[in-house]
Amino acid sequence: MNTDETDVRRRKFLTVAATGVGGIGLAATAIPFMESMAPSEAAKAAGAPVEVDISRVGPGMLITVEWRGKPVWVLHRTDQMLSLLNKHDDQLVDPQSVEPQQPLYAKNASRSIKPQYLVAVGICTHLGCIPIYRPEVASADLGLDWPGGFYCPCHGSKFDLAGRVVKNVPAPRNLEIPPHEFVSETRLVIGQDGKSA
Repeated sequence: MNTDETDVRRRKFLTVAATGVGGIGLAATAIPFMESMAPSEAAKAAGAPVEVDISRVGPGMLITVEWRGKPVWVLHRTDQMLSLLNKHDDQLVDPQSVEPQQPLYAKNASRSIKPQYLVAVGICTHLGCIPIYRPEVASADLGLDWPGGFYCPCHGSKFDLAGRVVKNVPAPRNLEIPPHEFVSETRLVIGQDGKSA
């Protein structure tokens, strides 16, 4: 056998072997690197939908659950509370919810799927404070003919029982309505819905 031919075969074999070993080494290095860029289980859980048992939320009662690190209110409105929603549109910045702080299915007077349940992110749209639930507030209390709802004591912003902001307060927009759906009569899922993208 010719030594030149043997050298060419050896070079080809060594080139193929080195390329194969290099490819395996690259894959062995790339896989853990790519896996490290994926979100952790804690991060996935933080953005995961939250299921809420609403059977324990009586009329007039408000509960707070956490979704994506934010407080989300679930308010079971009474018939009296619902009757107040159409009586003060002239006092509101965005009574028809034109600004997109809610899914399309919640763009109505009650800003909800089921009128008796308000699901809203409990963070003031001014500076991110947490308003307090004040359904009993009357005009003498805060100097405004306001039917009550949510009051931010930090800077005085007021929201009605549908989370719509009152005029002439620091908050510029209505409270955010997160995506949500009712999966049964007593179960609410916050963070997912079957009606919007």
